[in-house]
Amino acid sequence: MVITAITATVANAADRKRSAAVRFIVDSGAAYTVVPASVLERIGVEADMTKEFFLANGDCVERRMGIAVFEYRGTVTASSVIFGEEDDAPLMGVTTLEGFGFVLDPFNRELRPMPMRL
Repeated sequence: MVITAITATVANAADRKRSAAVRFIVDSGAAYTVVPASVLERIGVEADMTKEFFLANGDCVERRMGIAVFEYRGTVTASSVIFGEEDDAPLMGVTTLEGFGFVLDPFNRELRPMPMRL
C-alpha cells in the first residue's frame, strides 16, 4: 500500500506568525485534519469543543477541536482541526483538502486540483 504524505504549515488563526510545519498522511477517509495537540498548543491554537469520533475499527474516542489556518503550495485555508493525542498520526482530512481546492487522486496517490463548484 502506498501512502500519500505532504508537509503543510499550520498556524494560529489570530496570529499567523505562530506556525509550524507538519508532515501529514493524506487520508481521504478522514473528514477532519488531525494535528498533534503539542503542536497546536505551542502555536496557541485553542480548543473550542470536544466531539466523539468513530475509528475505522469501530472504537469511539473523544477529541478536542479548534480552528487553525493551513498553508500548502501557496494556498491558504482555515479549517476545523482535531487535537491529536500521543498515538494519533497527523492526518490531512478532506475538509481541509477541499478548502485548498485539492482532491486525492487514488490511482496516482497525489493531490490534484479539484473542480470548483458554487
